Amino acid sequence: MAAKHLFSNARVFTGLKVSLSTESNCLLVNGDRIEHVGNANDDIVQKAKAEGVQEHNVGGRLISPGFFDGHVHVLLFGASLSAIHLEHCKSLDDIRKAILEGAAARPSATRLVCQGWMHSMTDSKALASDIDDLDERPIFIHAKDLHSAWCNTAALKEMNVSDMPDPEGGEILRNENGKATGLMSEAAGIQIVWPHLARVTSREEKLSQIRQAIRTYNADGYTGMLELATDEEIWSLLSELHSSEGPLTLRIAAHWLIKPSKTTTENIAQVDRAIELHKQYNLDTSPNLRIAGIKVIGDGVVDACTASLREPYSSTSSNVDPIWSYDQLLPVVQHADAAGLQCALHAIGDNTVAHAVRALSALGKGRDRRHRIEHLELTSQEDARRLGEYGITASIQPVHADPAILRAWPKLIGPEKCRRAFAYKEFADGGAKLAIGTDAPTAPHFPLRNLYTATTRRSAREEDFTDTVNENFKLGLGQALQAASAGTAYSCFADKQVGTLEKGKLADFVIIDLEWDAQQLLKGQVEETWFAGRCVYKK
Repeated sequence: MAAKHLFSNARVFTGLKVSLSTESNCLLVNGDRIEHVGNANDDIVQKAKAEGVQEHNVGGRLISPGFFDGHVHVLLFGASLSAIHLEHCKSLDDIRKAILEGAAARPSATRLVCQGWMHSMTDSKALASDIDDLDERPIFIHAKDLHSAWCNTAALKEMNVSDMPDPEGGEILRNENGKATGLMSEAAGIQIVWPHLARVTSREEKLSQIRQAIRTYNADGYTGMLELATDEEIWSLLSELHSSEGPLTLRIAAHWLIKPSKTTTENIAQVDRAIELHKQYNLDTSPNLRIAGIKVIGDGVVDACTASLREPYSSTSSNVDPIWSYDQLLPVVQHADAAGLQCALHAIGDNTVAHAVRALSALGKGRDRRHRIEHLELTSQEDARRLGEYGITASIQPVHADPAILRAWPKLIGPEKCRRAFAYKEFADGGAKLAIGTDAPTAPHFPLRNLYTATTRRSAREEDFTDTVNENFKLGLGQALQAASAGTAYSCFADKQVGTLEKGKLADFVIIDLEWDAQQLLKGQVEETWFAGRCVYKK
């Protein structure tokens, strides 16, 4: 017989509304499904108790739908768990000290991989000469946003970039003599550094990294994620784990990364590969591991001045174009849409957001497509409104709105532009569905810290930092919690199975020791995570 569990003495957030249920204090689970959400005095609950149901008194803690991260890079996140972390650094001296300490702690490592560098830490410089003396081994430093990599000379030699041409949408920074200086920007990082590190890491290491990523996510209350830069290798690794070790304890919907090519034919060929896989792995055939759609990276990031803005950067009086022209982007979006794939368009700068909205709106209204735009860090009021008008999901990562990492923005883009940053409430007020994610490992994956910044617009990284970012755009606690579970499930068509706590849905939920107060989110603790009716993490 299927195991039955009764969770009582609880505060239940079903996710159906943005408020706590005042009537529900228990959850009844039968096998992998929710049988009842209600009151301990309900007849069905009393009957279950009489029949010997396994009872769990949760001591007044909160029961919520499992968190569903709307934007993750799972293999990179798994690898980052063992990387040298630089998030705490504020200067080149800090970075050098952290790498020296990390190198000493990894005497047998073939190469040193670091995570969390921001351009502002080094005055927008990334020179191999500044780190060459630290260690003889290749050193790879991923930018916090993953849109560039800083390498020492040994790493540049290992990748053999000396005569390598710049990829479409990227640049290998060189000096006046044509010698690579250390920075691999945008597509040069994504298409050269990422694949290189993947090649030199053994398959078993990568499988282990994904296993650890899943365990870590379960321990922080997650039961689902959207993988937002899937390629052949990542898909092969996930498929192997899913088939050889039993079902994964996360529901994973993947978006196939479409890299910019010189011709539409080459771009469409990449979409065709995603279509081919989607036919085999979709909601009907493989609901827990599937190809949901495609991913297109439309621009870079504000900190590197590679996000495309409507007006020039204040710091440089210059600007950049989106990586994809509209004429390149539209055929890709149309081809994916016609095949039933969801389009996820990375757009950070307000010019690229306008570009993305224009392409998705060209598909018309009426059909339930649930296409999405990722990040939306700077938007015009008009484009914020059009998200809801065209049913475009606002896929947002509040951790990127942490004021502690935005100190350089007023200088980079000007105070007036800053007032349009991270306009989450405006998206929601305009009718857009919100899906909250973290973009891990570009930012911390912790869900409650993510929600803290979404609801208070204060820093979860530096709790004593009192600055806020556009409080007028903050979300309510229930609204944010809903977007981090039901919103993401809806965004990838998983909402018929998960995302809310109601009869008949899969029993994916989390038990949290948390006061219902946005100011207390940093004190919250995940106690247990349940996936399909079984406990996959217990504190």
